[in-house]
Amino acid sequence: MRTALDGLTDRPVSLYAAAVLRIGYGLLHLVFLLREFPHRDEIWGPGSPWTPDLARRLFDQTGWSSILTLSDNRAYFEACYALAVGVSVLFALGWRTRAVSVLFAVVVASFHSRAIFMSDGGDNLILLMALYLVPTACGRRWSLDARRARLRACAGAATRPSAGRRAGGLRHHLRAGGRTLTAVLHNCGMFVIAAQVCFLYGSAGLYKVQGGSWGDGTALHYVLNLDLFRPWPGLSRMADGHEVPIAIACYLTVLLQVAFPFVLFGRLKYPVLTMLLGMHLGIAVLMGLPLFSGAMIIADAVFLPDRFYRAPGRLWRRPARVMEPGRTAHAHRAPRARVPAQSEPSG
Repeated sequence: MRTALDGLTDRPVSLYAAAVLRIGYGLLHLVFLLREFPHRDEIWGPGSPWTPDLARRLFDQTGWSSILTLSDNRAYFEACYALAVGVSVLFALGWRTRAVSVLFAVVVASFHSRAIFMSDGGDNLILLMALYLVPTACGRRWSLDARRARLRACAGAATRPSAGRRAGGLRHHLRAGGRTLTAVLHNCGMFVIAAQVCFLYGSAGLYKVQGGSWGDGTALHYVLNLDLFRPWPGLSRMADGHEVPIAIACYLTVLLQVAFPFVLFGRLKYPVLTMLLGMHLGIAVLMGLPLFSGAMIIADAVFLPDRFYRAPGRLWRRPARVMEPGRTAHAHRAPRARVPAQSEPSG
């Protein structure tokens, strides 16, 4: 119990995974807004069939709210849309992440609740992750905030002003308390994100088990023949023509989703995550749900440790480290070759 408490309060964990979530969901929401830019008025604007007045009536029942319904003016809506695009960019870049993460959550919640009936499930997950990322330290890695902190640390190392013993001690305790609070909030937020993803996979797998079409391996056959989920009819027909692989894919999907929460603490999670990646790519292509697939792929990144994200950097620096010792050894060999020639006369 003591070890678990120390791990919760000692330092933030999975900082690289949090950065991947921040970048991924910021870019995904940005792509979503840019993709729907020609249709923004019909979906969220004053010209939508689901008018702002209807949205406000629904909010009275559900308790939701949206900045888009504060005014029916078109210029106000365009300003909110531009704000959403800008906030998504800043959130992905990690600029003033503490404040921008709150704005990003407000923006995502506002657009989601404004057109709650026009969803494919992907924006639901983006909304949850946007809320969960608010207390995390997702700007500590791969961000403009991290770059600014490094520059500030280098510039302030030699010019740090001296302070009195009492002021220094008080500042030390305040900083220690702030670091502990940051670690607790971050670790709790990452734990909630991981638990949410486990719940999504587990509940989806258990729900599929109850269906007869998943039990007899024909569920994907019916999915591939739904016009609503056939962006490429020829590709869907070609995939549906292979009955045995389709049945195997049905059983494998259920097995992966049910077993997912139980393989996270061993090496099996890497092949499972790889197969889930292939499954989501198939959903994006065959069913035309790129937003949902992208949201799930990004969510899976929370289960990869920091050493996984640092590995490409170490591999990139390794060739340089191999070359430096070779040049150093060559530089040392040259003086040693001249030593005998100089020592012969003195002998």
